[in-house]
Amino acid sequence: MKKYLIFIMVIFSFVFAVSCSFRKKGEVYEIALITEGEIDDKSYNQGAWEGLLQYADNNDKTYKYYRASAKTTESYIEVIDLAVYNGAKLIITPNYLFETAVYKAQDKYPKVTFIIIDGIPQDGTYSDSRIENNTYSILYAEEQAGFLAGYAITKEGYTNLGVMGGMEVPPVLRFGYGFLQGVNYAAKEMNLSPRDVEVNYTYVNSFEASYKSKVLADSWYKSGVQVIFAPAGGVVNSVIDSAEENNGWVIGVDVDQSFESPTVITSAIKKIKESVYNAVDSFYNGSFVGGKKIVLDVKVNGVGLTIRTSHFQQFTENDYNIVYQKLVDGSITVLKDTDVRSLGDLPLDIVKVNYIK
Repeated sequence: MKKYLIFIMVIFSFVFAVSCSFRKKGEVYEIALITEGEIDDKSYNQGAWEGLLQYADNNDKTYKYYRASAKTTESYIEVIDLAVYNGAKLIITPNYLFETAVYKAQDKYPKVTFIIIDGIPQDGTYSDSRIENNTYSILYAEEQAGFLAGYAITKEGYTNLGVMGGMEVPPVLRFGYGFLQGVNYAAKEMNLSPRDVEVNYTYVNSFEASYKSKVLADSWYKSGVQVIFAPAGGVVNSVIDSAEENNGWVIGVDVDQSFESPTVITSAIKKIKESVYNAVDSFYNGSFVGGKKIVLDVKVNGVGLTIRTSHFQQFTENDYNIVYQKLVDGSITVLKDTDVRSLGDLPLDIVKVNYIK
């Protein structure tokens, strides 16, 4: 009987797999968004999806969302294969995790166009990075957004802060390094003394909300941390839960997260929705320029803070505009991950960093 049930289960699985591998006649989805996680992550995926939806709905284009079954290059390539089979002419991958999959797919499907967010196609070992003419790489100056967040929160009067990063990957490093420099710059302007400002700093090795991350945030808030900056994808939800229970503040990341909780004092954002919309538009209007990467920074309004939905009491929009312009004209230069070897190499002469491994 047991063998019979196993046989039935195998047959059912085979039929289900086959049924999912074939599309109905006439169903073609020419724009595809492929993610490694939830579409409503309040971060990369959601921002990219909203940009795609806005363009597709406004211009009567067919589209489909795909989520990989596992966070592996093999799984990403399988989903790319499925999207192409379903008629995809344009594929958007909003994450550096897709670098190797796009590296291979851009050769495998030369007639398909790829847009990769926060990543550059590479062979998996970083010994070869290559952007073919059918691929466009969009990067952001996270260090500038992080700087603005650190500067603003210090000017607001908070001096006991925390940075809870997801993983030690370039975008997160840039956010964190920029934040510390912003805190330090503001502290110097305010004539604070060395060690007047403290920042707990760690990486939780995940981009998913978890009980572990919430417990860590709980311990920080209870020990005196007033505001936690969370460049960590879904981890921000754990930090928000903790902030609501401990009367703390949160700085959101990637997109405006003020609507998630009144504890989100501001968000350090990348204009993901807008940049995806513009990239898709360029594909259809004939201005798409493949084979290149672009870094969206303050000069093109590619990053910033959500000032008008913030809960600042002291830091004003005029204050924001002044420091923003200093970044634009180069009066302030923010170091990023490729400028220093490690966190310890940042020129921080005021802020005390408690690095927690």
